[in-house]
Amino acid sequence: MHIENSVAFVSGANRGLGLALVHALLAKGARKVYAGVRDPASIRIPGVIPVRLDVTDADQVAAAAAACGDVDLLINNAGIAHLSGYMDSDAIARGQAMFETNFFGVVRMSQAFTPVLAANGGGALVNILSVASWVNAAPLSLYAASKSAAWGFTNGLRTALAEQRTLVAGVHVGFMDTDMTDGIDLPKSSPQAVAATILAGIEAGTTEIIADDVSRQVKQGLSSGIYLAPLQR
Repeated sequence: MHIENSVAFVSGANRGLGLALVHALLAKGARKVYAGVRDPASIRIPGVIPVRLDVTDADQVAAAAAACGDVDLLINNAGIAHLSGYMDSDAIARGQAMFETNFFGVVRMSQAFTPVLAANGGGALVNILSVASWVNAAPLSLYAASKSAAWGFTNGLRTALAEQRTLVAGVHVGFMDTDMTDGIDLPKSSPQAVAATILAGIEAGTTEIIADDVSRQVKQGLSSGIYLAPLQR
């Protein structure tokens, strides 16, 4: 699909990659951009329409879909990350929170917007995943599990929405230079570069968008069992 003249909805749009996507969509000529955020007052970008959205709240998700019936590009970007080992005292609570946002949030948004996309010709649905969908490490174990679940759902969604001609794309990316990765001393991609890669992939009809070298190398190593070794951080 073409970004120019599209009507896009980006969840988690007030910071990091979500904010970069909003600016990139505007620069590419999107006709309208909805920014799904917990606090609509946090969005002060001309031409962007803030929408109150907590992807863990089914009522807010349904209200967003009802209010944004012209959307033909949905980008499920909202996500949270906690460095939590499975033996930590709060591991279950943190894991549940990450699954509620990173997995069930994607499911809720996909359920709500599937008929919207169908009514507008199919369009595209993009899920922001992670290189951690494929590889894992002890401090990332529960976060990575939530992203692996979202990857599996994305692959099933692609088949489910083929008949209505909706492009379903999963984005794999490693560490980005955002507040979510503060304190991690490793090479990071800029969210602006990742956003540009995502939009290019959408326009090319790519179903699996590999946004950085780390993710590209990991994908190439999957057949050799790279996922059996811990992810280095």
